[in-house]
Amino acid sequence: MKQFVVIGLGRFGVSVATELYRMGHEVLAIDRSVERVDEIADSVTHAVCADATDEAELGSLGLRNFDVAVVSIGSDLQASILVTTLCKDLGVKFVLTKAKSALHAKVLQRVGADKVVFPEWDMGIRTAYNLVSTNILDYIELSPDYSLVEISVPRQWVGETMKDLNLRVRYGINVMAIRHVSGDISVAPQGTDVLEADDVLVAIGSNASINRLEDITGR
Repeated sequence: MKQFVVIGLGRFGVSVATELYRMGHEVLAIDRSVERVDEIADSVTHAVCADATDEAELGSLGLRNFDVAVVSIGSDLQASILVTTLCKDLGVKFVLTKAKSALHAKVLQRVGADKVVFPEWDMGIRTAYNLVSTNILDYIELSPDYSLVEISVPRQWVGETMKDLNLRVRYGINVMAIRHVSGDISVAPQGTDVLEADDVLVAIGSNASINRLEDITGR
């Protein structure tokens, strides 16, 4: 069990805090809004109304004992940067901060954020792919050039073996797992594995390869 502190209880912060608690971890949720703290109090280990930009107030909560801080402050960029800095200064081992823009992310990285995320941006990309793609069920951008995708097996692949399809050579994607329609999951599938209708492939590849794959299989 890890100890997490989530600072900022907007939609993203609440989602992260409640899911971490559901997974069995200890979660301290912090926000300056009494109403937001009261709303989440029963769904986390502890919920505290505090001004996270106040170093003394934040330090009194024992942040150095936490494994991870999630800074999910919304539109107040100055507060986001300050709280990220304070978390590192107070000894938090790993700080993840929500960013609103590329410039915001660059500043956060310079002040010590270990990881920066763009939840609205990422969701926008995933939604766009879901709207225009026939076979791509889900899409997670790993970097500006590579992504992880879930691909519904196209009808032209049904009955084919992984060896016959040779997806790495033909399409430039690496299949990490197959989620079969039966519910079974084949991790690191073998060349002899046969694809069935409604199977789902979990694959990684360059964005160019994924787009090319969609153009071919979506016809």
